[in-house]
Amino acid sequence: MNKEPTNLPQENPDYRELLKPYLRSWKWFVVSGLIALLFGYMYIRYAIPQYAVEAQIQILENTEGSSQISVFEDLGILGAGGIQIEDEIEILKSRSNLIALVKKLGLNININALGNIKSSAIYRDPGPPFNINFLAPDSLVHNSRASFFITLSSDTSFEYSENDNGPTTMYAYGKTIASPVGDIIVTPNNLNPPKSGTNKYSVSVNPLSSVAAYYQNALDITVDNFRSKILTITLNDAIVPRAQDVINTLIAIYNQNDIDDKKALADRTSEFINDRITKISSNLTSADESAVEFKSNRGLTDIATQTNLNLNLGAQNQQQLQDAAIQLDIASSMKDIIDNDDGFELLPSNIGLADQSIATTTQRYNELALERKRLLESSNDKNPIIVNLDQQLAGLKRSMRTSLNGMTNNLGLQVNDLSSRLSKINSRIYSAPKNEQALRDISRQQETTESLYLYLLQKREEAQIAFASSAAKSNVVDGAYAVSDFPISPKKKVVLLVSLLLGLLVPFSIIYVNSLMDNKVHNKVGLEKLTGDIPVLAELPKISKKENKLVKLGERTVLAESLRILRTNLDYVIKSKKKKAHRGNIIYVTSSVSGEGKTLVASNLAMIFANTDKKVLLIGADIRNPKIYQFYSGKNVDKLGKATRNKGDNGLTEYLVDQTLESKDIIATLLAHEQTVDVIYSGKIPPNPAELLMNGRMKELLDDVVDQYDYIIVDTAPLMVVTDTLLISEFAHQILYVTRAEVTELKVLEYPLKLHKEGKLNGLSFVVNGVEDSKLGYGGKYGYGYGKTVKKWWKF
Repeated sequence: MNKEPTNLPQENPDYRELLKPYLRSWKWFVVSGLIALLFGYMYIRYAIPQYAVEAQIQILENTEGSSQISVFEDLGILGAGGIQIEDEIEILKSRSNLIALVKKLGLNININALGNIKSSAIYRDPGPPFNINFLAPDSLVHNSRASFFITLSSDTSFEYSENDNGPTTMYAYGKTIASPVGDIIVTPNNLNPPKSGTNKYSVSVNPLSSVAAYYQNALDITVDNFRSKILTITLNDAIVPRAQDVINTLIAIYNQNDIDDKKALADRTSEFINDRITKISSNLTSADESAVEFKSNRGLTDIATQTNLNLNLGAQNQQQLQDAAIQLDIASSMKDIIDNDDGFELLPSNIGLADQSIATTTQRYNELALERKRLLESSNDKNPIIVNLDQQLAGLKRSMRTSLNGMTNNLGLQVNDLSSRLSKINSRIYSAPKNEQALRDISRQQETTESLYLYLLQKREEAQIAFASSAAKSNVVDGAYAVSDFPISPKKKVVLLVSLLLGLLVPFSIIYVNSLMDNKVHNKVGLEKLTGDIPVLAELPKISKKENKLVKLGERTVLAESLRILRTNLDYVIKSKKKKAHRGNIIYVTSSVSGEGKTLVASNLAMIFANTDKKVLLIGADIRNPKIYQFYSGKNVDKLGKATRNKGDNGLTEYLVDQTLESKDIIATLLAHEQTVDVIYSGKIPPNPAELLMNGRMKELLDDVVDQYDYIIVDTAPLMVVTDTLLISEFAHQILYVTRAEVTELKVLEYPLKLHKEGKLNGLSFVVNGVEDSKLGYGGKYGYGYGKTVKKWWKF
């Protein structure tokens, strides 16, 4: 009893106690879980399902068209080296490709069939029951954002409105209607007549750029590993055919763009070669005519050859001069094209120049020019990227111009040198007959011009073959297909499981938060953790306003049984402290504040002791706020004894004030519920209650009655409100401290525990009052079924 109480938590938590709040509220978990499952089912029922559509393509390397033709490598039409998969993914998802896709499929115009709860999107085959024709320019339709509603009323007419619940206007099919995106004409779709139950539709028009941005984010393009060239394209959509069209069309646009780029480069090369062939053809014709004229005028049919040495030297030198002349002619022509090109047009690539650096620079220039052309389709020349490309192209053009200038200068020097040596050889050849010399000159001119002519014809054919033999940039491994017949969202099992968990989490969170914020007494078990070795004698149930506040003789209610437990435990505590049994057990009943049920406990404790044929005296010592009259008056008092006092007669206050009064003058013997109890009422409320309790008369009263009664139960003032109880606490054999479940805070109990430790409250013990039946230590089963009330089904 002298051990210091502690409120420190136990080292080993009692998990059963931790689970009790949750187990008591199991019905709330069931109800919350069922409600959450219902919401989950409603979500599944009305959510728009999404299906996964997938396709696979293989990015092809640019290789030669055949083993017999080397033009692809010479001209660089197909390029060389490996490809970057990351770059191809970005090109595939480029904004220009997606804008072309949205425009081609008309995805910026959506038609939905409106339902009572959710709407259904309509997409081709057979489409909506009506067709909409926009009379406004495409530039307006493709950049507008608007919506309107069409309600089908008959086979020949419909209602039009710009707001869902706004005013409608009746129109006949084929009439021009003014809409937010210009004039439109609505015509019936004979392939898909209106269905019963669905007659209202919404039409929304969105800008191409915003729809393209949506699909740019929605499309997922992945590669299995860094070595693979197979791309997997995935799109989730509510309409499988629409997703399939989007993926297949995107692949087709990607391949067509690559083919268009190759055609542009091939056309530019052919154009250059055709221009050169036209010029050389006239030179070749002139050389042939000169040979015919020379032979005709001189009557020559055959000329003896020169000596082998001169001919061989002359032929070798002539061949070198021809090669140098060809290179000089091609370099000069290429230089003229660059000088005359004010923009960034494509340049002929690899047309036979011996300098590989010029061919490499030309190939890089054409690649950047193609990229600039593609970007200009969806932007303008002020775009920073295009400006950067312009700067790179200008730099490459300057580099090529410098290289060509150096090359023409070198070739010019080489031609001059070869011409000089050829002159020396010719001087020896001229010693031969003049006719043979003249004819040789003409023949050499013919050979030079013809070789250049044939070379250009070959390059033209190779360029055309390169374009005709070029394949698409990608190969379709698997066309767009639905991954599964079941939607990927919402996933029924996942939604129901998450709904159930959320439903269970709500009551769990509420109970858990309440437990964290809980600082109240709930029952005997919880209070014992705080009081330590100081006994908690009993817990009393919460009673309704309709129940009797005073227990009756032989009553078997939960309150009566709880009071009997209190009586037994109180008797045991009192007797364990006394060396020998005797009469006059003085029991104080107090609490922290008013309203915790100390008067209820004191009054019923007097009744329960009286039930055992003990002589009991109940004293109302709470002279500041007397409440004994509430229990021992009216219907609770069946019959008054001979010493009955009315409310205005003498009580404890009068006894403390009047020295002439004796104890017998203030004791009222009452017959309450067939049980005799002596009561001393509090009397009138004095102005100085503390001083009255200190004048010694209270001790005289207790000394006078201690041998006359078995139990003297004193209903004292609240301990934390006033000092009245402490002033007379030394006279008590046992102090019964009443706490009220869900009202008394655990922190305020530190005060009586501290007083007990200091020796100011001897014989301290606790009672928990007003405990809910479900929180009683034994589950509210004290009554063993007697006087048991049945809860309504909706009460938990």
